[in-house]
Amino acid sequence: MTAMDNARELMRPDRVWPFLVPPAPPVDVSHQVLLYVEGLSVSFDGFKALNDLNLYINDGELRCLIGANGAGKTTLMDVITGKTRCDEGSVYFGQTHNLLEKSEPEIAQLGIGRKFQKPTVFEAHTVFDNLEMSLKTAKGIWQTLMARLAPRELDLIDQVLDTIGLKEQRFMLAGALSHGQKQWLEIGMLLVAEPRLLLIDEPVAGMTAEETERTAELLTSLAGDHTVVVVEHDMEFVRSIARTVTVLHQGTVLAEGSMEQVQNNRDVIEVYLGEEA
Repeated sequence: MTAMDNARELMRPDRVWPFLVPPAPPVDVSHQVLLYVEGLSVSFDGFKALNDLNLYINDGELRCLIGANGAGKTTLMDVITGKTRCDEGSVYFGQTHNLLEKSEPEIAQLGIGRKFQKPTVFEAHTVFDNLEMSLKTAKGIWQTLMARLAPRELDLIDQVLDTIGLKEQRFMLAGALSHGQKQWLEIGMLLVAEPRLLLIDEPVAGMTAEETERTAELLTSLAGDHTVVVVEHDMEFVRSIARTVTVLHQGTVLAEGSMEQVQNNRDVIEVYLGEEA
C-alpha cells in the first residue's frame, strides 16, 4: 500500500474516530452500581445466547464470570461494548448512559475497555509506543504526526508501566515479550485510556504458574480505582481473585455470591463445577 493509499484510508469518510466523539457527561453511580443489565436476551438463528439475563456490577468491584462454553459470557460482553445488538432488555452504564443507544467508539469514550483472550499488541513497536498509541487524547492527524507527550501523559505511562511490571521493558519490542508480558501490556494499553470499567477475557490462558500469580495480583490491585469483570475458565485462578462470582448457564444467571457459596450451590455443582467443587 502506497503512502497515498494510507492517507486515503486514514481520511476515509465513514471512519469513526473515538477522539472525535464529544466528551461524555459524568457517570452517575450514586446508587453504587456501575453497570445495570436487565432482561437481556440475544438470539442467533433461533439459539438464545442470552435469555432474560439480569446482572448488576458495583462501582469498584472485582467480579468473576464463569460458565461452560456457550453460557453467554462472550455475548454479554459483546452487547456491553456495542459489538452485538440485543433482542430485548436494557444495559446502563451508571444510571443515565444507555449503552444500547451508543456506538462502539462512544462506549469506549465513556470509559469501558475490553481485553480479548489473545493479546493484540503492536509487536513491531516498543512497549512504550504501544502505551503511547493507546492514550485517550484528542489527537488529530497533524497532532499525531507532530506528537509531543505532555508531562501528565508521560507520568501516566510511567505509572502504568509500574502497575503492569514492565518498567524495565519499556523500550523492548512488544514482539519480544513473553506471552504473559504481552497480556500485561494489553491490560496497560487499556489502563492508559483511563477506563472506569475493564472487561477482561481469559487473562491467564497459556500462562506459566508464576505469570498467573502475577496476573492475579495485578487484577486485584486494579479493583477499587477501576471496576473489573473477569471471564475465566481456570477455577484455581478464579478462587485466587474471586470476591463475587456470577455463574452463567444457558444465557442466564444460575448462581451468584462468594466462591464458597457458588461452590456449594447444588445447581452449579450439577451443571458446571462437578467434581471440582
